Amino acid sequence: MSGQATDKPRENGAGRLARNAAATQAVIDVMARLRDREHGCPWDVEQTFRTIAPYTIEEAYEVADAIQRDDLKALKEELGDLLFQVAFHARIAEEQGAFDFADVAQALADKMIERHPHVFADKIERTAEEQTQAWEALKAERRAASGASLLDDVAMALPALMRAEKLTKRAARINFDWPTPDEVLEKLEEELAELHDARLREDHEALTEEMGDILFVMANLARKLKVDPEEALRRANTKFTRRFQYIERKLAEAGRTGPQPLDEMEALWLEAKRAEK
Repeated sequence: MSGQATDKPRENGAGRLARNAAATQAVIDVMARLRDREHGCPWDVEQTFRTIAPYTIEEAYEVADAIQRDDLKALKEELGDLLFQVAFHARIAEEQGAFDFADVAQALADKMIERHPHVFADKIERTAEEQTQAWEALKAERRAASGASLLDDVAMALPALMRAEKLTKRAARINFDWPTPDEVLEKLEEELAELHDARLREDHEALTEEMGDILFVMANLARKLKVDPEEALRRANTKFTRRFQYIERKLAEAGRTGPQPLDEMEALWLEAKRAEK
């Protein structure tokens, strides 16, 4: 990754722990000061879990963007912004007497230890796949004991395309799934026919429903093909942006602005495509 900082001198265990503790406490103290009812920031004081949640999601995407751009300098900054969101939520919870930052951190440590008995307990050698299966089996046991649905903990706030892929993945655990991608493609053709019919009927409500069905089937198809649908769409967005900006540059070089004939822009699109190859 680019943007790497110069190597720092190695710290011993005690030094690293002290620095981590001091830095973590600094974040907690800054957050407490910002939320102070008398001397804090009016905007920060007004925030709630719900008003902050969109910023939390945005920061997570900015972390992913820095990773995709191989920019370590940006990644450090974006991870800090995401950590600040954690501190923000923890502070609001602490003010309500629910939990604090330390509770969040301890719960995380406890969960990770529980999820990795091959590391912290039984020391059984497991592959990554075997450990995933073991953890999923444990979660399935807990859901069965509580009467929860297999789909209950697939977060509603996930991007819709990602959630669709996760829902079908969960359903597949009990064999509610098409055997091969071929059956999914047949279902896609069926949904496309239904979309065409809704379009002919000029039924906007049906169009919305059928479009949703198509996108859901596409997410399922991506899973069957072992393709991350979010990553695939991000790549498509990047490619579209790159080629469209090529068209804009060529038109600007020719002194042309505003709407242009579609066939001419399509020719420039194909030119951009050939240039990439």
